[in-house]
Amino acid sequence: MSDKLTRGSCFCGQITYEFGSNLGIFQYCHCSRCRKVTGSAHASNILVDPNDFSYTSGEELLGRYEPSDSKHFATSFCKNCGSLMPWITKTKKAVVVPAGTLDSEPKIQPQHNIYWGSKADWYLDPDKLKKWDALPIKKITGNIYSV
Repeated sequence: MSDKLTRGSCFCGQITYEFGSNLGIFQYCHCSRCRKVTGSAHASNILVDPNDFSYTSGEELLGRYEPSDSKHFATSFCKNCGSLMPWITKTKKAVVVPAGTLDSEPKIQPQHNIYWGSKADWYLDPDKLKKWDALPIKKITGNIYSV
């Protein structure tokens, strides 16, 4: 079964996890909580059955924060490197796996955006932006950087 598992880890590699299947949901969440926790325009989350998820190392390094005013939301992170880590919802019905922490390909693709109505005002569709395969060379014109 080990070749069928999806694996992930934190940035420093001390926390590792694996899961065998997902609940059929891979979504981008644009809510203000997910934006704050990720420091980005949205979170990229895969939902997993808690019975099919396990930490394989470093679980003692997990920190957790649960806002008192949320029904489902919580967050977990590596106390060593600060990486966002999978977290079980407050209802215990799903583990939310941040897709950016995966070390192997998931068996699912993103399907939709949620909380689109509260997306960041500055968010632009990635298809509308220039794309670079690596860090672009910067030119300094006066005090302005440009690429």
